[in-house]
Amino acid sequence: MARQPALFVSHGSPMIMFEPSPAREFLAGLAGQVARPDAIVMVSAHHDMAEAVVTSVEAPATIHDFGGFPQKLFDLRYPAKGDPALAAEVAALVEGTGIPAFLDPKRGLDHGAWVPLMLAWPDADVPVVQLSISSAHAPEWHYRIGQALAPLRDRNVLVIGSGSLTHNLRAIFVEGRDHDAAVPEWVSAFADWVKARIDAGDADAVLNAVERAPFGKQNHPTMDHILPLFTAMGAGGIPGERLHHSYTYGVLAMDAYQFG
Repeated sequence: MARQPALFVSHGSPMIMFEPSPAREFLAGLAGQVARPDAIVMVSAHHDMAEAVVTSVEAPATIHDFGGFPQKLFDLRYPAKGDPALAAEVAALVEGTGIPAFLDPKRGLDHGAWVPLMLAWPDADVPVVQLSISSAHAPEWHYRIGQALAPLRDRNVLVIGSGSLTHNLRAIFVEGRDHDAAVPEWVSAFADWVKARIDAGDADAVLNAVERAPFGKQNHPTMDHILPLFTAMGAGGIPGERLHHSYTYGVLAMDAYQFG
């Protein structure tokens, strides 16, 4: 059985489902770049809880956790099955690190999960379990959780962190930027810095990117969309490989990384 890597993907705007872009093309071809997994553990920036929470529902609903978009987005459904047994195992692995973990038997899949999954595995034929992030906890907490999940990779379980390498929504909605807007230096400098540290295997630097990288806090006014990167990095180990690099709206770096 092939050992699965751990992945980090940038999911972008929900409109990636309908708007052509290099990032959309990458996600649509992602399943062809890894062995077919038996299950996926998805760590989404939009599942932000006080503690580690794992979805254990048999048939997770599709959560449309956004507003102001066309009706066709709200009509989309991603009917992947859950995996309660795997959810319990994920919780046990997390608790083995001394971090409390809780099962949620009701929560479905938010758009940080189902948008990239629908593009990559459109048949929804791979069971999915979601594991939360927690903005209340430090980057190291997320990295430790990722390390706890590493044994799942030997069981053909794919760990995916879904967020955004840069995520300043104010720069899109308040300043107003087109889908193909020019990339400002404050965005590209951050993305380049992170890549260099991942290439070098410098986990400490990456975990502290928002504090240490050029324009870190400008690219991440809140931590939620970079935290899934740390869990993926913990699960796969670094250095990692950048699988994709592009921008949408000028300020969303849509980078994807493979670890392990």
